[in-house]
Amino acid sequence: MIALVVTITLAFVGYVAAYLNGLRLAQRGERLARVNRQLSDFYGPLFATTEANSRAFEAFAQHNVRPDGRSPFDHEDPPTEEELAEWRLWVTTVFLPNIRTMRDLVVTHADLLRESAMPPILLQLCAHVSGYEITAARWAQGQFDQHLSVVSFPSQELADYAREGFTALKVAQGRLLGRTRTAD
Repeated sequence: MIALVVTITLAFVGYVAAYLNGLRLAQRGERLARVNRQLSDFYGPLFATTEANSRAFEAFAQHNVRPDGRSPFDHEDPPTEEELAEWRLWVTTVFLPNIRTMRDLVVTHADLLRESAMPPILLQLCAHVSGYEITAARWAQGQFDQHLSVVSFPSQELADYAREGFTALKVAQGRLLGRTRTAD
């Protein structure tokens, strides 16, 4: 009788252990799937687009600097018509498509945010894009009295947010995959 009770107890303990281990592995798999989606559908594209946009803006700024080394927009002399035309070209063909992509990522993939509430920096990004869309619509109508969005672009803060989110998720992904080094 004791042997039967011990056998049943060991079988039950084994079943519980197997169940709990299976549950733990399933939860880990779900966490890994979410982290992978966060990286592939939100933080990865956001990071890449912010970096590309930043580098494009640096190229624009270097190409369009005035002889005294300052930007036409950070100068006591207002931008010339040629400088403004070049700015409109860069905004409509490079910067506006990039920031729209960023905004669309936020709007369509908000469920992948690491935070429980929408970060203010992402709301500022969305507002900036809306501000530039109205400016670009005026340009399409031939109105060139405005050249900037009514909401400033949170360039450095957004770049930091995207980089930190991407990096933290890559570390989490590595841990979930059982990697001990982050260089894997």
